[in-house]
Amino acid sequence: MPAGGLMTVQEGGGDGEATGRAFTAAEWRLRALSPLDGRYGRQMEPYAAVFSEAALIRERFAVEVAWLVHLSGWPGMAELGPLSEADHTTLRHWAASFAEADAAAVKQIEARTNHDVKAVEYYLKRRLTADLGWPAARAEFAHFGATSEDVNNLAYARMIRAGLADVWLPGAHALVGDVRHLALAHGALPMLAHTHGQAATPTTLGKELAVFVARWERQLRSAQAVVVPGKWGGATGTLAAHVVAYPEVDWLALTRSFVEGMGLEWAPLTTQVEPHDWMAELFGALSRFGTVLIDFCRDMWSYVSLGYLRQKLVEGEVGSSAMPHKVNPIDFENAEANAGLARALFGHLCEKLPISRLQRDLSDSSALRNIGSAFGYLGLGVLSARRGVARTAPDPAALAADLDQAWEVLAEAVQTVMRRYGVEEPYERLKALTRGRVLTREDLQHFVRELDLPAEARQRLLALTPATYTGLAARLTSMLEQE
Repeated sequence: MPAGGLMTVQEGGGDGEATGRAFTAAEWRLRALSPLDGRYGRQMEPYAAVFSEAALIRERFAVEVAWLVHLSGWPGMAELGPLSEADHTTLRHWAASFAEADAAAVKQIEARTNHDVKAVEYYLKRRLTADLGWPAARAEFAHFGATSEDVNNLAYARMIRAGLADVWLPGAHALVGDVRHLALAHGALPMLAHTHGQAATPTTLGKELAVFVARWERQLRSAQAVVVPGKWGGATGTLAAHVVAYPEVDWLALTRSFVEGMGLEWAPLTTQVEPHDWMAELFGALSRFGTVLIDFCRDMWSYVSLGYLRQKLVEGEVGSSAMPHKVNPIDFENAEANAGLARALFGHLCEKLPISRLQRDLSDSSALRNIGSAFGYLGLGVLSARRGVARTAPDPAALAADLDQAWEVLAEAVQTVMRRYGVEEPYERLKALTRGRVLTREDLQHFVRELDLPAEARQRLLALTPATYTGLAARLTSMLEQE
């Protein structure tokens, strides 16, 4: 949306002719095709600021300006010559202050050229001649020797790097921090575990949450470790036109210093396209983060269903149109759905982007435009999960009651002690006692008293309860404090 909150669109009139009408932001969101721009538009504004069409045009313009400035400072480019201090300052200002009005002007040019990058080049040339008074011949050094992919790969690299560092990572780190806090607060709170949907060796709520923290942090480290390369090698990556125009210039040194000056790793061996392998590496890590998020949301949903977690009531909120008692775990459900959409998009991008027919095909161009949507869906999932975490709290009474109904889970402990002291057929005897049966405390303790065990071992088993049979769960959870 424009800064003023109004968008003029062509809408069909009663006589079939198009009529222009200004729509408010709220109206525009109702008309949006994507829920990221519509229903969730307000939440997604930080993502739109980085990944929108206007943002992409802004980054392309910044790259074009940076290339022109870099060329002007390189020895041997006599026809361009060094920039005056005033021109240098103005060009940097243009890039830094590029606004939606500038993007709209570029789009007007694109309507004629049907080429998005060429439109940016023409816009820059027009400003060089009209605003700085450059002769047309000098303005031709804008986009000198470059191909669209030279501009695009750097623009997307800058855009993705900014979106990752400034928008997505803060939210992801905040979610991990929320869950870390919850894990440490409940590291010693006993909870009945479930394997295959059946009662299993008890754990603690905190330890189970700590597992997700560790898994997320692994993927965050992977995402942040991805090295972002940049390509600036011309039509097929050979710098052929550059060498013909200025054979005396060290183009490898020039382009390397340019790419590295943009904060990227120079990629000298490419076709027309930078191969996008780094994007596949990054998006793979983000997709795996989304996989862990789905796993987390399903577990939290299950804990709510079991009554282990209770949801805080929100004044005025309705859980069901028919059942007034409902308090649904909608935030975890929303997060699961949006993480799934993100994974689908990231998965396709991982498979598609590193593949290009021979030296170039344009199938990556349309795919790249969906990067913002992938980030947006994953970011929306993170936001929803954080809301879910904020409104849930454990119910110690429910956790304790469930544990007290599951004395059969101590069979593992008893048969393991029997193994230590050489009691025959420990597993088989506990299987006969417990499998498929509801076992009481009395049943188990009667069995233990009849065992041929040292007194100390027998007493330790008799003192054991499902709530105390949590091993080192609390200590394992406390390891989060050491990170």
